Amino acid sequence: MDIFADLWMGLAVAVSPINILYLLVGAMVGMVVGVIPGFGPSAGLAILLPVTMGMDPTGAIMMLAAIYYGAMYGGTITSILLNTPGESATVASTFDGYPLAKKGRAGPALVMQAVASFAGGTIGVMLLTVLAPAFAQVARNFGPPEYFLLAMLGMITLLVMLGHNWKLGLISALIGFALGTVGVDLETGQSRYTFGSAELIGGIEFIPIAIGLFGLGELFYSFYEGAHKTGADRLIRYSEEKHFWPSLHDWVSTRFTMIRGSLLGFVVGVIPGAGATIASLMAYSLERSVSKRPENFGKGEMAGLVAPEAANNAASSGAMIPLLTLGIPGSGSTAVLLAAFLMWGLRPGPLFMEQNAPLAWGFIASMYLGNMALLVINIFAIPLFVQIIRIPYRILAPIVVVICTIGTFSVASSNIEMYLMFAAGVVGFFMRLYGYSPAALLLALVLGPMAEEALRQTLMISQGSATIFFERPGSNWIMVTTVVLLVVLPLLQRFGRTARADPASAGA
Repeated sequence: MDIFADLWMGLAVAVSPINILYLLVGAMVGMVVGVIPGFGPSAGLAILLPVTMGMDPTGAIMMLAAIYYGAMYGGTITSILLNTPGESATVASTFDGYPLAKKGRAGPALVMQAVASFAGGTIGVMLLTVLAPAFAQVARNFGPPEYFLLAMLGMITLLVMLGHNWKLGLISALIGFALGTVGVDLETGQSRYTFGSAELIGGIEFIPIAIGLFGLGELFYSFYEGAHKTGADRLIRYSEEKHFWPSLHDWVSTRFTMIRGSLLGFVVGVIPGAGATIASLMAYSLERSVSKRPENFGKGEMAGLVAPEAANNAASSGAMIPLLTLGIPGSGSTAVLLAAFLMWGLRPGPLFMEQNAPLAWGFIASMYLGNMALLVINIFAIPLFVQIIRIPYRILAPIVVVICTIGTFSVASSNIEMYLMFAAGVVGFFMRLYGYSPAALLLALVLGPMAEEALRQTLMISQGSATIFFERPGSNWIMVTTVVLLVVLPLLQRFGRTARADPASAGA
């Protein structure tokens, strides 16, 4: 089959010594990013994106992707040991991970989460390998009307997933759309909202806003939450435990849990705007509903840890399908990855996998290798990563600020971009504080210019008539999909709320 030939070609690209080095560095950095509470893949990717400038595009994208899914692995370490999720996708892992640690089973819990993450990531990449070419074939028939509707689909689903905060999310998205209009209007040649600044003629760059919102914004919010006062006295020294490895019962009882969580996580990950967080919560709720011992969930049930871990890693693979084949990011993390592609002049879309086959398939093949590397790293290097929790935030914070500043300045050597980064950091802090959505702003900033261009082209083709959206089969399917998701996604949220409530009631 062509798929296996393409994958073999990609594997040959991925196993070059320099790409393997980039992959391992990305996996290690991703683990570190995940271990640091308050950070996450979006922040890590945004901060480190400028560092990859000047690197080979294939190796750089492999490294950034490894940071993305590596953070999913690392974020669970603090969820289990400190009851503090490294990022939102590992919230569900605290429900049974921390109770397992309190029972003296932190070692088996850490090993099982590594294996579940590997299973979810590998199954997700296998499905990505098979389904991505099919998605690309379908997307080849897309034109400006379909791309406009896809951009709107991504934003609408994200806003729906915000639930009762959708109004604040909408305001966040509108701010992002407004920022996306800054610069020269390519159709009329008029400057828009540049205020006489020559440096803004090219528009507001994505990188300083991403670094500010997720890097500095998360840092400021962590200080506000008192992260600089948190000590390591709650750290569980699992090395002192009698049994580090899981029991036979742990393996047998969760063998189907990994499969269910992986399949569910991948499906949810493909939906733009849903993401790994809702996938993990849904997997937890599903596993509790099919369990013969639902009363044990929230009290230290191994299946309650394995299910969300498999789901969030599979979801990270599923999110690659709309990113690679449609050029549509479904989350803040994939939006940063899209920026990485654009930074090297690569435009993901229907023809991307055909026109850039070595890079695209090398990227997919690297995910197989990355998951293998992370399994080994996660199990045998956990003691090293646990020590990162002990680093005082008052030491870590200045390092992050310096990295953010140098990284932003290195992109275009522009002072105004540093000012934008610091301004975005302040805005990101207040957005987190008052419930607004930095992810919605970032997605709108990325999707806004694309949606505006697609809409203008559509109206030029139709001579100003909106009926063109109803005359094309692709547009009709996207609109039907949007309506279906608007019905289905609230149900997914209900599953997520149930999953959040169950552990609390179980522990009461």
